[in-house]
Amino acid sequence: MTETTQASRLADLSAGELLEGYRAKRFSPVEVLDSVLDRVAADEPRVRATWAIDSDGAREAARASERRWRQGTPAGGLDGVPVTIKENIATRGTPMPLGTAATVLRPAEADAPAAARLREAGAVIFTKTTMPDYGMLGSSQSSFHQITRNPWDPTRTPGGSSSGAAAAAAAGYGPLHLGTDIGGSVRQPAGWNGIVGLKPTFGRVPVDPPYPGRVIGPMTRTVADTALLMSIIAVPDTRDHLALPALPTEWPDQPGEVRGLRLGLLTDIGTGLPVDAEISAAVEAAARLLESAGATVEPVAPFLTREMLDGMDRFWRTRAWADIGALPDERRERVLPFILEWAAGGKDLSGAQVFHGFSQMDAMAVAATRALGELDYLLLPTAPIPAYPVQLPAPLNDPADPFGHIVTSLPFNMSGQPAVAINCGYTGGGLPIGLQIVGHRFDDPGVLRLAFAYEQMRPPQRPWPAV
Repeated sequence: MTETTQASRLADLSAGELLEGYRAKRFSPVEVLDSVLDRVAADEPRVRATWAIDSDGAREAARASERRWRQGTPAGGLDGVPVTIKENIATRGTPMPLGTAATVLRPAEADAPAAARLREAGAVIFTKTTMPDYGMLGSSQSSFHQITRNPWDPTRTPGGSSSGAAAAAAAGYGPLHLGTDIGGSVRQPAGWNGIVGLKPTFGRVPVDPPYPGRVIGPMTRTVADTALLMSIIAVPDTRDHLALPALPTEWPDQPGEVRGLRLGLLTDIGTGLPVDAEISAAVEAAARLLESAGATVEPVAPFLTREMLDGMDRFWRTRAWADIGALPDERRERVLPFILEWAAGGKDLSGAQVFHGFSQMDAMAVAATRALGELDYLLLPTAPIPAYPVQLPAPLNDPADPFGHIVTSLPFNMSGQPAVAINCGYTGGGLPIGLQIVGHRFDDPGVLRLAFAYEQMRPPQRPWPAV
């Protein structure tokens, strides 16, 4: 391997491999950051996953990390590891556009809890990543950012709303990426980009400000890196009054036992877009693989209803219009037209309609929890369809029917259950397919142990896309 090839490859190493290399003094945090920034410079003209790159600040942090490693005194568990953070997670001194041109840009006064934990651990935060307007799309359409593209096929969406984080992970912009998820915004783009994305148990990672169903989660290329990132950010913070206590056990670093597990297989959620045949086949093949390792796989009946989905839609429209409708006319006109039309559908709803919509959050939570029941884990698609054309804000391009593609992910935000997306195959056109593993509340380690096991037994993965 030439020196140039080795330097380029540093951007593709896992966080665990980077830390091992730092300890052995085979390379330094400065060399790794340079490799990552070179990758970003080469790929961003097509991918467009980043915003507010801070090369100077990152190099200063990498040089400080390099000095600590030379002295044998690393600052924490991620010292010198490059990290990207979704732009709606505050980092001190950087504005948060929330994906929309309607936002007045003001530098954030302080790091959000997760960002603060990363800095304390020595991580090198070098850029924020893109998202659609207000995070309310499963695509990368944004009135503020340029369109982010899927590295596997630039004509396809990377998904959303953690669009840039997913694309950055697939393109090799370093090993660790942080996203947010309120209806599938970590798992859906993870599945469409062939990476690992964890929606933790609600409250496991502090969020400021907290909001029902909203979580912060890792997006990485390996389960090990997801677990490592969780070990850093899953720490209580007083700014989130709903944050859970710290886990009493260590985050897993190896596969769990598959033999004896009771797994539920769910390929029809009950409403929304029908599951694509190639996706059903890939998820069923994953279930058979786990069954061959000693698990029992049982079919699970559909549990999501159109009433639940429409209720959530009405409630979220009203919530969005409360903010968008209050904007001055000149700012409101800057909102992405699809989002503006969607949110306006909530302005004339009655109190009874809005309350009924709100009640469907709990109805969905009860149904999702009962679907798992006495099983250990559920297996189902991360999304019912492959990544759709990048120019569309939603698969049907219809603000009146916007959520048909998040039906396999949304229920578990409402129930608070942990769920991880992991690649389980590819379509005939070469697009990644995501398997979703859902567990009982608080069993984040168990979900990751099963994902570890599947990661080791699944068929060989295709090379990462060269953009």
